[in-house]
Formats: sequence, C-alpha cells, structure tokens
Amino acid sequence: MEKQVVDGLREVFQSGRSRPLQYRKQQLRALHRLITERQADIEQALKQDLNKNTYNTSLFELISIENDIKLAESDMADWAAPQPVKKNLNSALDDVYIKPEPLGVVLIIGTWNYPWAMILQPLVGAIAAGSRIFVTNYSQHKKLCSAVLLPQCKAFTNRRKCWFSKCFYIRRITWGKFANCGQTCIAPDYILCEPNIQDRIVEEIQKTLLEFYQKDPKSSPDYCRIINTRHFDRVLALMNECTIALGGESDRSQYYIAPTVLRDVLPHFKIMQEEIFGPLLPIVTVNGLSEAIHFINAREKPLALYVFSSDKTVIKRMLAETTSGGVTVNDVLMHYTVDTLPFGGVGNSGMGRYHGRHTFDQLSHHRACLIKSFAMESLNDARYPPLTAARLRKAKFFMQHRLCSCNGMCVWAAITTILAIGLLVALIVVLIKVKYFTALSWHCRILDSDMLTHFQGKLIRVCITLHWHS
Repeated sequence: MEKQVVDGLREVFQSGRSRPLQYRKQQLRALHRLITERQADIEQALKQDLNKNTYNTSLFELISIENDIKLAESDMADWAAPQPVKKNLNSALDDVYIKPEPLGVVLIIGTWNYPWAMILQPLVGAIAAGSRIFVTNYSQHKKLCSAVLLPQCKAFTNRRKCWFSKCFYIRRITWGKFANCGQTCIAPDYILCEPNIQDRIVEEIQKTLLEFYQKDPKSSPDYCRIINTRHFDRVLALMNECTIALGGESDRSQYYIAPTVLRDVLPHFKIMQEEIFGPLLPIVTVNGLSEAIHFINAREKPLALYVFSSDKTVIKRMLAETTSGGVTVNDVLMHYTVDTLPFGGVGNSGMGRYHGRHTFDQLSHHRACLIKSFAMESLNDARYPPLTAARLRKAKFFMQHRLCSCNGMCVWAAITTILAIGLLVALIVVLIKVKYFTALSWHCRILDSDMLTHFQGKLIRVCITLHWHS
C-alpha cells in the first residue's frame, strides 16, 4: 500500500505539476484554509489525547504553522531564485549560480506530543520547495526515529542572577518544563545550580506552580496529561531513587502526574541517563561554572541549552565552551518561535534543520550551475596539453583570483566603464584638435586681413605718389 502511494507521488512529481511557484502558493493557501476551517476539530482531538485546552493548542501549535505559511508564501520566489556565487577570473564571463530544486518525494514522520506543528511545519517547507509529500505518524516508525530524535535539554542557573533578579527566571523555567506535561523535546531536562541556592530554587518553583495551576494542578484546565499508559509507567519509574522536593502525586486512570521537582539528583541516577519527556525536573548541584560546563560536555550534545545569567562573561563562556542544537539565554523554548532561526539538533540530538527558509533549503537540492561562454578561448590554453610551467602559472593566476558574486554584471560593467573612458578620452582629444585648428584658422584669417590692409595701404600710397609726380 505504502509503495503504491509513493509510486503515485513520484509519478506526479515527474510530471512537473508541483514545480511552478503559483501551484505551490495555491497548496499553501489550501493548507491554511484547512487549519482555519477545521480548528475546532483540531482542538477537540488534542483535548482528548493530551488534555490541551484551546489556548495551549493555538499557542504551541497553530500560530507557528500560520506564521510559516505566511512567510513561505511571501518569500518563496526569493528562496527559489538562482543564487549567484563568487567567481574567479577563469569564469569571469560565465554564469555561475546555485539553483534550488525540489528533492522529489519526501517523507514526514509526525510526533504525538505536538502532532500538528511537528507535521505541518515541515509540510509547509516541503510544499514551498516543490516536493511531493508522504506523511506518517511516529508510532509506526519508532525505530527509525529513535536514532535521530534523542533530544536532551539543559538549564544552567547562575547564582547571582537568581539572587538579584528575585528568581524571575524561575517562572520561565517552570513554564517551559511543565507545559504539555513536560512532553516537549526542548523542555529543560534538568537544572544545574550551586548547592547553596537549591532550596531557594525549589521555593520559587513552588510559588510559581501555585500561580500557574492553583493548589490542585489536576483540576487546572491548563495542565495536560501523559499520552498513554506506557509512558505514564515509564515516567513514574524514573523517580524511584530520587528525593522528591515538590509534587510526586499521580493518577493512573487519568494519566496524571503532578509537576514534580527532584532535589540532590546524582549523575548516575536513571533519570539522568535518558530523556525524561514528562513533568519531572531534577536539580543537580555543581561547584561553579567550570564544573557545569564539564558536566554538559561529558554527555551527548543537547538539542537545546538554556543559560541564565546577567554576567556577559558567563554567557560568552557558556556559548564558547559548549555546543547544542540551539541556545536561549535567560529564557526557555523561545528560540523555537523565531521562524527565521533554524531548529534542529547536532550529533545524537538530531540531524538537519527546519523553520521558514531553513525547511525550504533542507528539502531542496542545491544544484551547482555553470554556463560557460564561447568567448575568450585563449584563456583555456593553460589547461590544454602540452602542459608547461608557464601554462601552470597562468592557470593558477586565473583560478586563484576571485571576483564578486555578481553573475558577470561587474565584469561587463568594468568593460563598459573602460570603453566609456576610452571614448571620453578620444572625444577630448578630438575637441582639443578641433579647437586648435579652429584657433589656427582664425589666426591665419587675421594675418591675411592685416597683410591685405598693409598691401592696400602701400598700393594707395604708390598711387598717390604717382599722381603727385604727374
């Protein structure tokens, strides 16, 4: 069945139907209509699966999809246009560019935690790129995804920031961790902090949870549920060897696990060996920034890194000495909401990237194009046999000296400028010569007039003399 679907998609792609930009825009508009017209059905499905309310559905899923559709529709022509690249002297008169082309048929594997955003955002980029799309769900391809979807997220909490800011950032961490019941790939997996502020962090999280979900999170319309029984049991088992500072309550019949904070967690605990993907927030104590950096680098590269500090030196050092798929300073999750930033992992936390143009580029083949000119064949002598040292020097000169990425425009502009300067010089020379000869002609005329006047004067005097003698 799947093979027949893929073969059909390939046949449509080969027909060229999905390549015109106008067709791609029509498909994006149709996708936007689907979201708008079926929003109530989408909200009902997510309420049933994860206990998401209307506001959470819009905030975490639909808004980002609509933004991506609008961005792709407005900028698609620029994304798909040939991209000029820098040239050397050897290709100065040639057209050299990169042409984005659709890959063909692409597979999108959706996830259950944010099913609409995780499926439709890549779908937007695939449509914009001109590809045909086959969509399936995560549960059918768990083994395929497990190799690339192993995100880990870390939050480093700086002591000074906690004290002087009155821990305002705890609200941000608490929100990001317990949204969607912790089932977010870029939710903070744990907090790193110095031992003497651990109690203060727990206290501030407790206050924030009371603000967000009141006294009973179970009855809060904003608190979601674990997806199914298997994940419910898995998350509960992670708490076995931990000290519970807050929460810990659960109800298997409703897949409910309360927002839970675990203190004094050690690196060898089971909860630190795998992705939590649930409402458990371990606190690991470290002695200073250097130990925190070492702790992060000793593990797989995370999908996201969160640094909280007002000290620019601390921030610069964390960015310089660690690596991650993405990073947000003094907040969590929010880099995901910027559609001009690429979203993706590195190493074990994922491969590739998407969002906005980055999805388009990821799902396009960037074809290298060189359109040679028949002119200036003498330049090619350097690469033809018989090869000599002189020809090698000539080839090296023309291949190593680069021009700007203007696709030949600057070359022709330079040639035109040289010709214009030459014509200007020639015109000036002509004008000078014309002026010289004109002046010389007038001078000759003046001389002729003077001579004639002088001759006429002499003739008159001669005539007068002759007349007097007579």
